Amino acid sequence: MSSLFKNLRIHQVFGANTDVGKTILTTALVRASASKDVPVHYLKPVSTGPMQDADDRHIECFAGPYRDNVHTACLFRFDEPVSPHLSVLLAGQKRNREVTAPTDAEFVTAVAQHIEKSAFRFPGPAHMYVETAGGVHSPTLSGTTQVDAYRPLFLPTILIGDSQLGGISTTISSYESLLLRGYIIDLVLLFHDAYYRNYEYLIPYFAERGIRVLSLDLPHKRLPDENEEQKAMKGYYERLAPELKKEGNIYDAVDHLDDCHARRLTELESMPRRSLDTFWWPFVQHGLVPSEADVNVIDSASQDFFSIYNGKRAPSPFATSASPTSSGPTSLLEPQFDSSASWWTQALGHAHPSLTTAAARAAGRYGHVMFPQATHAPALRLGETLVHRGPGAGWASRAFFSDDGSTGMEVALKMALRAYAVRHAGEMGGRRRKDLGILGMRESYHGDTIGAMDACEEGVYTCEWHEAKGFWLDAPTVSNVKGRILVTLPSAIIKTVEGTDAADMTIGSLKEAYDVKTRLHTPLADIYRRFIDRTLTNLRSNGGPTLAALALEPLVMGAGGMLFVDPLFQRVLIDTVRGADPRHAPGEWSGLPVIFDEVFAGLYRLGVRSAGPLLGVHPDISVHAKILTGGLVPLSVTLASESIFRAFQSESKLDALLHGHSYTAYPVGCEVANETLKIVEKMAEGEAWDASRARWGAATSGAEKAKQASAWSFWDPAFVDKLARLEVVGEVTTLGTVLAFKIQDDVDGYRSNSAQKLLESMRLGMASEQTSAAPGGAPFGINYRTLGNVAYFMLSLNTSEAVIHAVQDRILQTLQKKPSAL
Repeated sequence: MSSLFKNLRIHQVFGANTDVGKTILTTALVRASASKDVPVHYLKPVSTGPMQDADDRHIECFAGPYRDNVHTACLFRFDEPVSPHLSVLLAGQKRNREVTAPTDAEFVTAVAQHIEKSAFRFPGPAHMYVETAGGVHSPTLSGTTQVDAYRPLFLPTILIGDSQLGGISTTISSYESLLLRGYIIDLVLLFHDAYYRNYEYLIPYFAERGIRVLSLDLPHKRLPDENEEQKAMKGYYERLAPELKKEGNIYDAVDHLDDCHARRLTELESMPRRSLDTFWWPFVQHGLVPSEADVNVIDSASQDFFSIYNGKRAPSPFATSASPTSSGPTSLLEPQFDSSASWWTQALGHAHPSLTTAAARAAGRYGHVMFPQATHAPALRLGETLVHRGPGAGWASRAFFSDDGSTGMEVALKMALRAYAVRHAGEMGGRRRKDLGILGMRESYHGDTIGAMDACEEGVYTCEWHEAKGFWLDAPTVSNVKGRILVTLPSAIIKTVEGTDAADMTIGSLKEAYDVKTRLHTPLADIYRRFIDRTLTNLRSNGGPTLAALALEPLVMGAGGMLFVDPLFQRVLIDTVRGADPRHAPGEWSGLPVIFDEVFAGLYRLGVRSAGPLLGVHPDISVHAKILTGGLVPLSVTLASESIFRAFQSESKLDALLHGHSYTAYPVGCEVANETLKIVEKMAEGEAWDASRARWGAATSGAEKAKQASAWSFWDPAFVDKLARLEVVGEVTTLGTVLAFKIQDDVDGYRSNSAQKLLESMRLGMASEQTSAAPGGAPFGINYRTLGNVAYFMLSLNTSEAVIHAVQDRILQTLQKKPSAL
């Protein structure tokens, strides 16, 4: 991940194109830095072409009187003067054998480790320049465009502009490419070409954007005689960075870069205090945040990791091959695994370039446009995808856009309640529509807006104005308890149904637990039917609320404690509710409209696109958010069947669904969602997840995956079994990206702090850890969230096997310690 040292000021040098003078201007910077009597490190990660033309050799040759202060290095060198990705191929052909290019992770790790070694080499102030190859989008050795490959390092950047014909365009285009990926651009340098005069345009252009631009004298045209050329270049560098009179643009550039580094350190240093004085954080008791060290300062994020500032803590305890002890300079930034997927939103990791490009594409084309009685391409593509090929395939006909999961659920509730009220308009016995209630599950959660709160039983998330409207059933759950897959029945079922004595029932495997079709014919299914029938009958007999909709979080109730509900119970509940009113016409909703709140569980978070195929039934209404846009921007879509839609059709506008948001069908969100779904569906249909599927006995062939919905997890079954057998762990549950486990504790539920305390040491990297899992290869901490005595960990849909194994090992190492030592 990104490295930031107080003593080592680092800048990465990108060029707007090839042959723009990147190495020449970097040499001038190196000379000017070295003249300050500080060590200067120059790194050329990839060099292609003959050794005599190598950039690091040029630096050594023209460092001048400061040569002893300059330390150069090249990590990957190839002979052919071509693009790096092609140089690997040609090297293999030349040697008559395959030459394997380093992966992006290996490449970034090599660069990061060299930076760290450089920081430790001289503990005092030093400068470093990392020069890239070619232009901003020139490929790396793996073929990935280098602006993406280098992104996990997140190094402050110098852009070398193009001073030739067309250079204004290439410079601005390169700047925007860097900007789209979040790079910090501290300086633009280019030659002072008196004919094209690009600098005259670029200086005010970048000044408006707060970026310093400096133009420097052009060098002479290369001379054919090497001795004359070397002599002329020495004279050029002496004029550009004079040894005696240390002033001029190049020295101004170095001073500016030093100031930028100092400002960044100051900003990070001040952020915790300013945040404590400014923010009101969600779900945080500020009385329990006593110091600045308790504020998690996120400097950047890439893939599955935050890059966090640790300057307010004690020195980081982790060590790497470059720093076997913590006695030397320590990076002020360290990687931290985002184990809650940033509140369940991340699907493809942070700052995915395809998603950020999609956002820019829609922002540039539309900005935002109002949506009533209108259409635009991103919204139409998304609606058609979700309805016809996505989670709505086979049952939904309409897509309603809103801004987040909670408001998407309020839309769903409005749809369901209206549909019920219209159908039963003559049978409600004078009851007002606002008295209608929701049937759901105890511990459910549908969001923090007031209407969504009212669709849940009173609990820790509700507020003073909360008015619970409905009835909530106790849910049986599925979990791994000491290596056995158990269905645990709540006391309400045991008390209500005669002959139900055992609270726990063993099921053979995770796969069998989610084979709902087979389990529908078991005695437990009959127990569930009798319990639901009797409960609803008693509710009606005792004057309970008129229930107008069934709202479920299918398979997993997230915020309620990561409760993995027995899917058989939810299937039987849906069947029972729908069978209670056989008067509906064919193709219309039956009994009660059924809502699936798939904000958390949907779109492959649990390994399946939607819970419907796994449960064997489809809803009448479903809500989707979070993964929908890959965690980049807020957007929610509520899908509805045609029979629900028809409840709002008439000749009166007052019968319409009078609900909307200013940012309904936000084009940026819709375009990002389209890009997210395209990438995710490609992974789901391809081989990306097959190794994980196979470990859990799920289908891996294309035909089988399309034909059946199987339960499986990205987490390794052997790890899950080992975790479940730990003394401190009560039970473990997993599906798809989600892992949750309950800590043995006398205090149950949200009031407990046991999981938080037990896992506290995970936030920092371990001194003994050696891993290349995190970008840059550094040991990483884990940012986690707990729900009382329940800890949960979440992956992205493309988290690497190396990261998964590293996180699994860290969880086991932490929990295997004796609790008294924690």
